[in-house]
Amino acid sequence: MFPHVSRACQGMIFDHVQTVQYLVARTTTRTGLKVFTTILDKPYKTGRKIAEDFKATMTIVFDDLLPQWNYTAVPEVQVI
Repeated sequence: MFPHVSRACQGMIFDHVQTVQYLVARTTTRTGLKVFTTILDKPYKTGRKIAEDFKATMTIVFDDLLPQWNYTAVPEVQVI
């Protein structure tokens, strides 16, 4: 995905966040890659702690084609 996004943004001046969002969202390939974007307008909180066993209990689903690069982390749903 990154080479295609880089190509879509090549030579452009990032004057607004919306400009970047537009450029990234219009990224496609002949094989069907489509990119979706979301702007996070809240400050990113640093220093957040995770549960000790978070990584041990996280389900990781690896892609069949390129598992070393493509995977999905599936968090457990906690019912309160």
